[in-house]
Amino acid sequence: MTSLTTAVQTFILQRNNDVIRQVFSWVLGRLSSATWGDVRLILPYVVFSCVVLLMHRRLLDVLRVGDEEATALGTNIRRVRLTVVLAATLGTASAVAVSGLIGFVGIIVPHTVRLIFGASYRRVLPLSILFGAIFLVLADIPSRVLADPAETPIGVVTAFFGAPFFLFLLRARRTQS
Repeated sequence: MTSLTTAVQTFILQRNNDVIRQVFSWVLGRLSSATWGDVRLILPYVVFSCVVLLMHRRLLDVLRVGDEEATALGTNIRRVRLTVVLAATLGTASAVAVSGLIGFVGIIVPHTVRLIFGASYRRVLPLSILFGAIFLVLADIPSRVLADPAETPIGVVTAFFGAPFFLFLLRARRTQS
């Protein structure tokens, strides 16, 4: 069964090589195909998302004390959560629409920022935005030069760093328990 399935899959892949390349490019992420037109297209959504998230960073700190305490302090926890999730989803969806899926950035950057600068969202959010952009630019460099003249998808580079980092976080959490 494995041989038959592999043969069928190989046949389909060979017949649709250009489509498969585009799908892999989106699934593994690529910045080289993004244009300034793409930046102009997503900029309003990303800016709006960042502004909303930054406006709620103090309320996110309040939510860290627990639902009952946050409610006692006058925070509408349902509204804050819904607003933050919608804003983060809008910003993420717009970026993914032009660059594809670039994994592990949301794990590596915020956790590193939290380890270095503390857990307060007043610091974590703006620094994660800044260092996330820096991390992507730095990850894009090896993605463009590793297989020169071809390009390694940036998602491969971020996964190379992200998978071990994720295992480190899991191990650290297990030892804390």
